[in-house]
Amino acid sequence: MKTILITGATSGFGRAAVERFHGAGWRIIATGRRAERLDALADALGRERIHTTAFDIRDEAAMRAALDALPADFRDIDVLANNAGLALGTAPSQRADLAQWKQMIDTNVTALATLTHALLPTLIARRGAILNISSVAATYPYTGGNVYGGTKAFVSQFSLGLRSDLHGTGVRVTSIEPGMAETEFTLVRTSGDQGASDTLYKGADPIRPEDIAETMFWIANLPPHLNVNRIEVMPVRQSFAGFQVARDS
Repeated sequence: MKTILITGATSGFGRAAVERFHGAGWRIIATGRRAERLDALADALGRERIHTTAFDIRDEAAMRAALDALPADFRDIDVLANNAGLALGTAPSQRADLAQWKQMIDTNVTALATLTHALLPTLIARRGAILNISSVAATYPYTGGNVYGGTKAFVSQFSLGLRSDLHGTGVRVTSIEPGMAETEFTLVRTSGDQGASDTLYKGADPIRPEDIAETMFWIANLPPHLNVNRIEVMPVRQSFAGFQVARDS
């Protein structure tokens, strides 16, 4: 029986991934900030093959304590799914909130790198896999994307760097780069503006959490001699933006 650690498991891609992998017989370590959601998820699935641990992924001490406290049956981690992340604000750089920039960096970059570093010895010993959730924002800039896009570009490039460094260990590394997906993403980004979220996704037939969970499951279950370096997934109704041009009046 294989074990996967999934961060950001309380909603969206993370929750869907917990359900997908658990349904296929995996052991799950589900992490997130909201203990009540983790408890409800574990109650719904049954606690025999799921271990939940609530902490803010930006809190390194809490992260390490959670890893140290893993039950014996959950210590042999085969797959790390670095899913936790967020976007904050939609303002252009010159009007952006610096505190929001720092929170995105701390969550999307520093915490991801810290957890990955902590689990590398186990993943190497298990010849496991790392699934990093990046974004199309890593490749295609858009107004207001600024630091969010920068953090996701780090995730994509870090994935390639890990792949290079882990050459010969048997560890697989994949950057998964979704486009428009209807989760709590826009609610978080807009401080709970349901109207903004509804407007963004209306009529767009966006990616759903289950779509990315299925992508994660497929990659994790590939034969061990295959590695998907990066995979970009977009809704059919979303494509690439045109260039902006500022014209003299």
